[in-house]
Amino acid sequence: MTNRTDGAPRMQVYTGGRIFTAGARPWASAIVVHDERILYVGDDATAARIAAPDAERTDLAGRVVLPGFVDGHAHVVETGKAARQVDLWGAGDLDEIRSRISSAAAQNPAAPRVFAQGWQHSAIDGAPDRRLLDDMVADRPLYLQAHDLHSIWLNTAALAEVGIDEATESPAGGRIHRDAAGRLTGVVDEIAMHQLVWGVLDSFATEDDNDAAVRTALAGYRASGVTAATDMALDEAQLAALRRVLQAGELTARITAHWLVHPTGDLDENLAQVARAAELLAEGDDDWLRVVGVKLMVDGTVDGCTAAVRTPYVNGALPEAIWSLDDLAPVVAAADAAGLKVAMHAIGDEAVRIAIAAVERAIAVNGPRSRRHRIEHLEVVDPEEIERLAALGIVASMQPVHSDPAIQANWREMLGDERVERGYPWPEMTDQGARLVFGTDSPTSPFAPLPNMFIASTRRSALDPSLEPNLARYALPLTDAIRHATADAAWACGAEGRYGSLAAGLYADFVVLDRDVFDAAPEVLLEARVVTTVVGGRRLHAV
Repeated sequence: MTNRTDGAPRMQVYTGGRIFTAGARPWASAIVVHDERILYVGDDATAARIAAPDAERTDLAGRVVLPGFVDGHAHVVETGKAARQVDLWGAGDLDEIRSRISSAAAQNPAAPRVFAQGWQHSAIDGAPDRRLLDDMVADRPLYLQAHDLHSIWLNTAALAEVGIDEATESPAGGRIHRDAAGRLTGVVDEIAMHQLVWGVLDSFATEDDNDAAVRTALAGYRASGVTAATDMALDEAQLAALRRVLQAGELTARITAHWLVHPTGDLDENLAQVARAAELLAEGDDDWLRVVGVKLMVDGTVDGCTAAVRTPYVNGALPEAIWSLDDLAPVVAAADAAGLKVAMHAIGDEAVRIAIAAVERAIAVNGPRSRRHRIEHLEVVDPEEIERLAALGIVASMQPVHSDPAIQANWREMLGDERVERGYPWPEMTDQGARLVFGTDSPTSPFAPLPNMFIASTRRSALDPSLEPNLARYALPLTDAIRHATADAAWACGAEGRYGSLAAGLYADFVVLDRDVFDAAPEVLLEARVVTTVVGGRRLHAV
């Protein structure tokens, strides 16, 4: 399949810029583009000699050019859907949540149900309860997706719509929350959310709905400089939507995907999901849409006290992992044998231990081979586990936006001990030699790359820069942060020979900023804008 359209100039020359390549020669002033690919990156004079006389020429006038950002962990369709729902990001208390939902419901009285996303656990004083939502919207189903996508809060009408009642049992790896009297609170998390809520909601979405969500996400990507993304939980409906948009010639970011494998409790069923991912891997190596691996949810989140940790949370909870090592290991080994890249969501230190052990077993079973397995998030992790994962060549995939001080209060409160002093330890990964990849996990967090880079390089809040940094010793140099969000993110999905840096032979995927973010105060990253986004030599965004 191809996504090219006719009309792009055969040769383009960009000179007079401050170009960060994220490559072996990090700085340049000129780029020569031939059709979709880069012909040359270097100095202006050489570019002028190489370029054809009729090449289209652009004077960058000193502006900064970066490789197109590669979101190392995203949910593309869900990002588009979230952009069309009631936005609860930044709602600091229940009154603000109520105001936003009530306003949206009043503006759309004919909508059969109300969807909202982004509520923070710290915004609720006490435990969430469906009766609080009934007071906001009682005449139709109301669904509030938590900011981390690991729990959802339903009103009474929504519980009835998805078929959850007092007799419904929680499946393994998930929970239907009840109060002290045993009554449904409306909160459903982890595997229970996937199976009992999302499955029903997915049936409401039409092909047109999913296609529109993809286009919405892509529009946001173009405007903010995201030229590629690693989709971290692809399923059949989402794949179909991406393929339709691709076939229409409208896929404007390169998507590399990991197929979501659900724990079923049956090894044969689990392996059948891996086999499906292997089929998709074998179908082809399209530069715009590829399935390269599988995704497994080993645990939940710290905010919801569902991440598998070795020391209990302050409330005494000590949850088990969603996948036990004995269940996980054969699935990882099968994926490894099939040449699939394995991505494992593991936030807590116990889940990280299980994920590393599963890779060890796969290596023992399958022997030497090229591997780029990865662990996602790694928020609570011991130094010895970092050493182990680095020695095994496991990629550390992390999201600076998750460490924003503005959303850390509940995270720190739930752990409540010395573990909060080692949260999100990015430099410890690279110090041990691990490949570090940055993404956003959108829509659990905003997908805009530049604020993500602000947090990575300062450990300060992009939502409220006046807050104290979150463990300032873990801040990174800006050039390193950008490499992790471009070249390293491309390497992790096997695309370093296609995109992620600016070098001859790679795709011409790059962005131009309206100001210099390197020789200025860090706050400039919150003010800077992408004025041009180029993907495959085509200018897809320009202001």
